[in-house]
Amino acid sequence: MRSHAITLRVRYAETDQMGYVHHANYLVYFEMGRIELLRAAGFDYKRFEERGFFLVVARMQVRYRAPARYDDELILETSVKKVSPVRIEHEYKLIRGGELVAEGESTLACVDREGRLAAMPADLLPA
Repeated sequence: MRSHAITLRVRYAETDQMGYVHHANYLVYFEMGRIELLRAAGFDYKRFEERGFFLVVARMQVRYRAPARYDDELILETSVKKVSPVRIEHEYKLIRGGELVAEGESTLACVDREGRLAAMPADLLPA
């Protein structure tokens, strides 16, 4: 599976004093998108960690286009941009009613228990 979409509803606790979603929460939304994309593709992250591998964020970029507010319903589209033996690159689009609210990109690196770069085992990757 190369892309996946989820629906989010902005909670009051995710907003700042002005009523806008705090910028840090977009990273949480993106993580939710990654997790659900991997789950939908049959990736068992718990088993991945049990085998001694971890996916860590090596790079994150966010472009804020329009503010999101409390109770907004947002659609998050998460796509796999590129996969290598040690990295996965994702793209994100956060949309409210057809309007692009934010977009981003991330690179996840596979590391072992000691934090060293490691190749992802083929038998643990989604089809």
